[in-house]
Amino acid sequence: MSKTLCFGELLLRFSPSADGEWLQHNMMPAFVGGAEANVATALALWGQQVGYCTALPDNFLSKQLANYLSKKNIDTSAIHYSGSRVGLYYLQQGTDVKNSGVIFDRAGSSFAQLKKGMINWDEVFEGITWFHFSAIAAALSQSAAEVCEEALQAASSKGITISVDLNYRNKLWQYGKQPIEVMPGLVKYCNLVMGNLWAANVMLGIPLDETLIKKDEQQSYLQQATITSKTIQQQFPNVNTVANTFRFSINEGIQYYTTLFTDKLFVSAKYTSDKVLDKVGSGDCFMGGLIYGLSNGHEAQQALNFATAAAYNKLFIKGDTTNQTVNQITATIKNV
Repeated sequence: MSKTLCFGELLLRFSPSADGEWLQHNMMPAFVGGAEANVATALALWGQQVGYCTALPDNFLSKQLANYLSKKNIDTSAIHYSGSRVGLYYLQQGTDVKNSGVIFDRAGSSFAQLKKGMINWDEVFEGITWFHFSAIAAALSQSAAEVCEEALQAASSKGITISVDLNYRNKLWQYGKQPIEVMPGLVKYCNLVMGNLWAANVMLGIPLDETLIKKDEQQSYLQQATITSKTIQQQFPNVNTVANTFRFSINEGIQYYTTLFTDKLFVSAKYTSDKVLDKVGSGDCFMGGLIYGLSNGHEAQQALNFATAAAYNKLFIKGDTTNQTVNQITATIKNV
């Protein structure tokens, strides 16, 4: 059976209410998250073998967090205990993590202070068939980016399938380098690249046809998705699959569809809703869905359909992770 290893920073999200009422009750909702942890949680829920590698300080809080993940059937044996703090972020209820109002408190975290040689990748990759990380891991510090490359070199040498989510968080790139200076050197090891047209442009320098983008219509975006995907494959020969998400806010609601490109473009159904509950973690759920489908040998369209429905359902679940089963997600596909 396949086993996925997710590598990235474990986070605590604090979500104060917009009106500040939490101050009156001395209570603020807190959620366990982090892009790669969200992927791991989804895979474990869907019955997949999955491990999680991160860095946490050696204290009671970290032990509680590791135990929380273990109870979700995530293998936490690869967690590295070092440093002095867990990464945090603050996001007002109902907003997106890409929102300009998000407050990151991650500087000097245990993960950001990781250095090459601290993790024994030969040991960590024992029995692993798929390795997943995101651009966020490389955004935190120069040394964290170097550890990402160290992991990718080890995974690649072992023939492990590698996926990356081009999560772009401009507030995180604060160590003197822009994504375009770092990410191409990491993506060259990857087999599956997931993101969106704009992230591929900023992080990999993949051109956008402004004529198509300005039309702001699905057919034009699909044309650009094909162009972007082919260009990524040409520039990074190890990449055989490119996925793009299209999520547009409409007042309090949303319009959502996705694509997957192998040797041709596969397109999901279009989902719409007048209202959503929590946008955080939807993209991670999509990534988890792709890993679930492709690692189980599903056809491209089937894998895309599952991943898209999983991501859409996450929009109506409070917190960073999904609680939807495979059967519930399959039912969503049938009803779209």
